[in-house]
Order: sequence, then C-alpha cells, then structure tokens
Amino acid sequence: MVIAVGNETGADSVANRTAQAYQDLRTLILSGHYAPDSRLTESELTAQLGVSRGTIRSVLARLAQEGYVTTEVNRGARTRSFTVDEAVEILETRAVLEAALAAKAAERATEEDIAAMTETCRRMWDHQKPGGRDEYVRLNHRFHEQIRQTARQSTLTRFVDSLLYPLVLRQYSNADRTNPRLDSVKEHEAILACIVTHNPEAAAAAMRHHLSAVRRALQLNFSVPDDTSSAHGHDC
Repeated sequence: MVIAVGNETGADSVANRTAQAYQDLRTLILSGHYAPDSRLTESELTAQLGVSRGTIRSVLARLAQEGYVTTEVNRGARTRSFTVDEAVEILETRAVLEAALAAKAAERATEEDIAAMTETCRRMWDHQKPGGRDEYVRLNHRFHEQIRQTARQSTLTRFVDSLLYPLVLRQYSNADRTNPRLDSVKEHEAILACIVTHNPEAAAAAMRHHLSAVRRALQLNFSVPDDTSSAHGHDC
C-alpha cells in the first residue's frame, strides 16, 4: 500500500511539473516574450523553466497541437508565425464567435455587468490620445473579457480562446504607433448600447462591424506594402 501511494504521488508530481511548465511557457509566448518564428531550444527551456528535457518535449508537443508553436523533425520548435491570410481567417472566425457572445451578453446582462462595461468604456476615452495606447489595449482586452463573462457561455468562450488571436495581434500591431485607432471607442460604445437595451441582434451586428474594422485595418497595413502613407493602426 505504501509503495502504491508513493508511485501515485510521484506520478502526480511529474504531472504537476509538466502542467506548470506548460502554463509558464504558454504565458511567455502569449506575453510576447518570444518574437514570431523564434527558435525554442530544449537546453534553454530546461534552464529557464527548471524542468527536464523530457518534460519540455511533452510541453512542446502539446503547444504544437494547440497551435502555439510549430515543430519540424531534427529542427526543433519555433513560435508560431502567421501569414496575412491566416491572420485574416482568425479575425473572421473571431468575429462570428464574439458576435454570438455579444448577443448572449445582451440577453443576460445585469445592472452590475452594464456598470462595469460602462466604466471600462469611460476609461478608454481617457486613453484615446497619443501615448495612451498601452493602457488602452489593456482596457480594450478587459471590455471584451467582460462581454465573455456577461454572456456566461463557456463553450463559445473556449472556442474564442483557442483562436490564438493574441499572437496575431502581437505580430501585426504597429510597434511605432502610440495612439489607438480613432473609431475604436465609438465601436465599443455601440456594442455596449445594444447590450444596455438588451438587443441581441443589434449587439451581434455591432460586434461584427467592430471586428470587421479591425480586419480591414490589418489588411490595409500589411497587404499593401507599397502604400504605407494611408495605413491606420488597429485595436480590437
């Protein structure tokens, strides 16, 4: 009996270390610690995460399956890099899913939910100015997360989370742009207005319009390299 318990404890310990290493590396990738198409070596990762090479291989296999990294035989792993067409497909899919979430949010929003989203939009206006982009991006993420929480639809949320949109956003954002896209706050307020009035169809349409604008901005910035003078930044 003691041996059996000990074996189970050892197995649990390995599983816990693997799970923690997976979360740590996934967080590093999503945070932008690694640039797109960066090589990930087992030796560096074992030192950085404090786990064995076997654990790293298991973690990389899972991350590859989920799309965070790519792997090639005898060439190791690299962080994911997206073509413009791949990025556009992800944005189009996200628009469909988040439109459904916005509709659910309009059906289920409480006064507390609406108050929280209203405050987020108010603060977004405060940072709609040169130099305010970083805080604006954080608030923008919060607004979309509040819609997901308000929708209370876990299946849709899981599908959205699987789209790897944060990686697309980091790869295709304009690093030299300090101010948010001009119409972004107004688009968020339009979504909120539909949620406040509990109008699911209008909320879905407003979300689709908002994310279509994000997609068009990405295509304008990165699909026409010979004409950068008219390019505009994108925020979601």
